[in-house]
Amino acid sequence: MVFIAAQPTGPRPPEAVGVVAYPRVVTGRPALSPSRAGDFRQCPLLYRFRAIDRLPERPGLAQVRGTLVHAVLERLFDLPAAQRVPAAARALVAPAWARLREDDPALAGALFPEAVPGSPEAGSEPAWLASAGALLDGYFRLEDPRGLEPEGRELLVETELASGLPLRGYLDRLDVGPGGALRIVDYKTGAAPHPVAEARALFPMKFYALALLQLRGVVPAQLRLIYLADGQCLTYAPDEEELRRFQRVLEALWEAVLAAGATGDFRASPSRMCDWCSHRSLCPAWGGTPPPYPGWPTGADEEPVPDHAD
Repeated sequence: MVFIAAQPTGPRPPEAVGVVAYPRVVTGRPALSPSRAGDFRQCPLLYRFRAIDRLPERPGLAQVRGTLVHAVLERLFDLPAAQRVPAAARALVAPAWARLREDDPALAGALFPEAVPGSPEAGSEPAWLASAGALLDGYFRLEDPRGLEPEGRELLVETELASGLPLRGYLDRLDVGPGGALRIVDYKTGAAPHPVAEARALFPMKFYALALLQLRGVVPAQLRLIYLADGQCLTYAPDEEELRRFQRVLEALWEAVLAAGATGDFRASPSRMCDWCSHRSLCPAWGGTPPPYPGWPTGADEEPVPDHAD
C-alpha cells in the first residue's frame, strides 16, 4: 500500500513541526504514555522516580544518538521532495547536533569526557556523529522519502478514554493513504527484536493506534517499525477488537498506577535492567533509600518529551 498525504503539503516552518489539530487535554494528574507504561511494567519504583519525583537522568550515547537521528528524519521532510536524498540527510546531522548542544550546553562534555583519562564512556565525537550518518544511510535502503508527505512528525497525540484513562505521547510519523488509511511509523536506531520479543516492540504502536482510534474513529491500517541498525522493518495490521482488548490492559495498568499513587507504595522490581538504571543508588533493592514520597501530582502536567531510547 502506498501512503501519501491527504492533501499536498510543502515544507513547514520549524515552529509548525509536530503541531496537531487535536484539542489539548489538560489534566490534573499524570497521563499514561508508552514510556511510562513500560516503566511501571518493568519496575513501579522506576515509574515513580521518573513520573512523580522527576529525578534527572544522564542520557547515554545511544539515547542521544537516537534523539539526533530522529531530529534529522523529522527535518528531512521539511525539504522539497526531490532533495530528500542521503547526502542531504547527512548534511542535517551537524546542525541538529548543534541545536541539541545549544539546548543543553553540558551535553557534549557529559557524553565525551575525553579529558578524563580512563573514563569508560570516553569516546570520539566525530566517530559518534559518523555512526549517526551510517544509520541515516540505512534509512534510505528501507524507504524513499521523496514519495512521502507525512501528515505529522513527532506528533503529539492526546486523549482521554471513557474510563477516565488519559493517554498522551509522541509518535514519530503519521502517514495518510488513499481513502484516509492511517499508518503509524516509528524509527528505531537499534536492531530488530527476535520474534519472541515482537509483542513488546509493538506495545507502544498499539498504544498510539488506540489513541488514534479514540480521536479519529479509525483503526490504523498499518503499524510500521523501522530498525536502522540492521535494515529491517516490522509491520503489523491491528483490528478494532484487538485494540479494545489492549485498552482493557492499559486500564488495568492505570488502576494499578493510581493505587500505588494513593499510598506511595511503588515497589522495586529488580531485573537485569537495573544495570542501566540511573537511580540504582536510591533503590532499596540495592541498599539505597528513595527520597520522601512527594504525593500524587495534582497540577497540570508538563509538556511531554519524545522518548527515543533504543
